[in-house]
Amino acid sequence: MTHVLDRPIWSALTTGWAHLAEGDARALRIDRKVGMFGAAADAAPESAVALAALVPQEGELWLVERDPLPLPPGVRVVKEGLAVQMVLDRLTPDEREPPAIEPLGDADGAEMFALATLTEPGPYVRRTHRLGGFVGVREGGKLVAMAGERMQMPGYGEVSAVCTHPDWRGRGLAGHLTRHVTAAILARGLTPFLHCYASNAGAVALYEAMGFRIRAYIHATVIVRR
Repeated sequence: MTHVLDRPIWSALTTGWAHLAEGDARALRIDRKVGMFGAAADAAPESAVALAALVPQEGELWLVERDPLPLPPGVRVVKEGLAVQMVLDRLTPDEREPPAIEPLGDADGAEMFALATLTEPGPYVRRTHRLGGFVGVREGGKLVAMAGERMQMPGYGEVSAVCTHPDWRGRGLAGHLTRHVTAAILARGLTPFLHCYASNAGAVALYEAMGFRIRAYIHATVIVRR
């Protein structure tokens, strides 16, 4: 039986993201104002055709699957990579003094988009922060690090968009923010999970030290119209 985390985009679009979903029972994508993710219902040819119709005329659609489905007709792959999907076992204690962490929202949207564009933590558009739970650290009034939540589905909440300005790396900000968002997900009775590129050994080690474990390897495929 397929686990909800094996097809995280489809699982989110049919549950926690259902109010943001565009499409029909054959294929769905998230509202393009907040994201770039899409998924077909299954491997049927008609589902692939329906997904192809959801690829924007200008721009990308991201597919995230443990076992990739056939590509939709009329598209080409512009990027693909292997990610690790990590699920929290137990949040380990941290004795370090945390920085001042503040909630982020619409008023911070432009700064958040700029930071995400600079650091490329994953697909992020101008209103991705509206997916919820974003927090950040400021230094001298400037947003230098942030993290938030993205996919939501029964029993699970995803930590995402963890990023730090290059000038402020090496100070543990990403770790503090990840712990903050993880604790907020736990407080709602959900199991935190996250994705990061398998090649990012430093990030994987950081998350393992916090109590996350690798559950599966996930394929990320970015497609555009031909």
